[in-house]
Amino acid sequence: MDLIESIHDIPVQNPSVEDFSASDLKWIKFGTPEHHDDVALIPYARAEEFIIGECSNVECPTRFHIERGRKRSLGSLMEFKSDEYLEYRLYWCSFGPENYGEGGIILPSRRYRLNTRNRAARPQSMRGCTCHFVIKRLYARPSLALIIYNNRRHVSKSGFICHGPLDRDAIGPGAKKIPYVGHEIQQQTMSMIYLGIPEENVLEKHIEGIQRYCGSDLKVNSIASQYVHKLGMIIKRSTHELDLDDQESVRIWVERNKKSIFYYRDSSETEPFILGIQTEWQLQQMLRFGHRSLIAADSTFGIKRLKYPLCTLLVFDSRQHALPVAWVITRSVAKSDVCKWMKALLGRVRAVDPTWKVNGFIIDDAAVETDPIRETFSCPVLFSVWRVRRSWLRHVVKNCRNIEVQRQIFKRLGEIVYSIWGGVDPFLVLQKFIQDFVDQTDFMQYFNATWVPKIEMWLTTIKSLPLASQESSGAIESYHVKLKLKLFDDSHLGALQRVDWLVHKLTTELHSSYWLDRYADESDSFQTIKDEYVNSTSWHRASKIPNTNITLSPNTTKILSQTDTSRSHIVSNPGSEFAFCDCEWSLRGNICKHVVKVNTMCENLKGYQSSLSFHAFQDILVKMFEKPLDDSMELDLSMAWLGQIHGQIEKLVELNKSTDIGMVVNGLPLKWNSKKSRTLLARRPATVGPSLALTSANSGVNVRKKSRKRKRLSRIR
Repeated sequence: MDLIESIHDIPVQNPSVEDFSASDLKWIKFGTPEHHDDVALIPYARAEEFIIGECSNVECPTRFHIERGRKRSLGSLMEFKSDEYLEYRLYWCSFGPENYGEGGIILPSRRYRLNTRNRAARPQSMRGCTCHFVIKRLYARPSLALIIYNNRRHVSKSGFICHGPLDRDAIGPGAKKIPYVGHEIQQQTMSMIYLGIPEENVLEKHIEGIQRYCGSDLKVNSIASQYVHKLGMIIKRSTHELDLDDQESVRIWVERNKKSIFYYRDSSETEPFILGIQTEWQLQQMLRFGHRSLIAADSTFGIKRLKYPLCTLLVFDSRQHALPVAWVITRSVAKSDVCKWMKALLGRVRAVDPTWKVNGFIIDDAAVETDPIRETFSCPVLFSVWRVRRSWLRHVVKNCRNIEVQRQIFKRLGEIVYSIWGGVDPFLVLQKFIQDFVDQTDFMQYFNATWVPKIEMWLTTIKSLPLASQESSGAIESYHVKLKLKLFDDSHLGALQRVDWLVHKLTTELHSSYWLDRYADESDSFQTIKDEYVNSTSWHRASKIPNTNITLSPNTTKILSQTDTSRSHIVSNPGSEFAFCDCEWSLRGNICKHVVKVNTMCENLKGYQSSLSFHAFQDILVKMFEKPLDDSMELDLSMAWLGQIHGQIEKLVELNKSTDIGMVVNGLPLKWNSKKSRTLLARRPATVGPSLALTSANSGVNVRKKSRKRKRLSRIR
């Protein structure tokens, strides 16, 4: 297309059809080589017909609103160019420019008034469409209009169709008639569909939700039924493969879901791939449950089966269940890379709440760098042994057939860990273990190949860091088991090496599952889902076992089944975190409710081992006290810290055991808050009575006048 620099060289076009559009015009490049636009010259009287034709676009039906307009009167310009305007109007597709959709942005407050009469059906339907054009009524030739089309395609800034029949995310036409569907109702409906709940049940709950806003109406119910059906079709037809190339597919997903990304770096020759995902709901849960609390990491998930391992950051909700608040997909464990995504995540949280702070960070891998955690979150680092216990127990059961041998091997493995605080060299205990069970060739081959080369690193980490309790370890393991069930489904085994499949699974099915769990618990609805959520950890299931069903003994403990009293389970090595139960759940390597219940009963009884976390806690207190006697200041500081910790623990124990919180509060010491000192100019003398005022006046003492905003004291003469 040739470039035209003079407006007088542009021919006037007057299509023969009644309502015409951009496709009926021949567009010409007008301007300079550095800056030029696609323009067309038409009679000004037909400008309205052009707008009507553009609104009737079959692929993207819409309306156009006046985004900006200016006018001049004839004779107001002494000198003017050939393209100066008498009237100027910028028309924008009513599905933009704001974007109220997923990953969209809302423009700041405008300084000018918008013509809202012909906007989209409701503001929520704006999807960031970039289609817009300018119509100039020429100053030199008022009978003509110059059309400057800036963007003819109805696409978002990302280049995707954002409304109309070709939009794959569109619910359908008739947005003006659809009843109000808030974010909570929509998320509830989507979660139920993703979890495979029948459409009849989904529709019932959806109608209950919208009736809170629209009331009961047959028309509303009919439209709601169409909404649920179409939403279900969209979800079923949605696919993780946005492009045949996995890397390009992830790029497209990131571009569409910017609100759910806190860090993204594409792979290159010098830098590894990193993708940090956190939805708006996950951010809210991190702010709510992570502040002044614990964060845990389920790291290196799927390191052998997935293209990139998955790390999940967890918080503990009101029921002490592990709740995923961020996912990080990367193979890099370099300190610099971990620092980058951790600081990006903390920056996102602090942007909402600058006072947000973590009290502790739990890790489960001895190879994890602790420096980035301490530098970023400025909190202590704890270690959880659930991964070690799970791996050892699974391979003991897998490689040893005799259950008595299984019990003995697992007990001796626990003795290796407990020997850290027993005054015995753990490596001597390890050497004795290898000698005693040399005949168990299958297990010892696995143990020597996998654990012996790195056992020193794990034991050093366990000894040097505080240890997490069995309750938090059980909550982390519960999330890990649920994640494994969701991801390692046989029907998706062919997609394990695609990152877009992993992202799709996490942000749809897994996210919906946890969202619905929390919603069911807090709203006291979906009773079945709530019950499953409450009992999803072994700690909560253990609390329902009556003490009368348990027969304690030093070496083995018998537990009667709650459902069938003729059946029972045997827990060997009771009181230890390496206790062995013969139930099906425990034989899969999990922390079962029977072990948790027995250990809870044994923790205050003599003759049983204390938990690993208590041994680590006791070791820390002893180390604080073991200061050189000649360093009196250090000893005083240690005693002060010890006294403060002891007082906090006493109050915490008292609070947990008390049935009336008011009694605990009344026993707490008073805390005096000092008032903020006022500035010199803001200080005021105390209010004086009439007698004092009289005395001051007679004695000639000058009293500072009160502020004019207050009532002045009447002078007494």
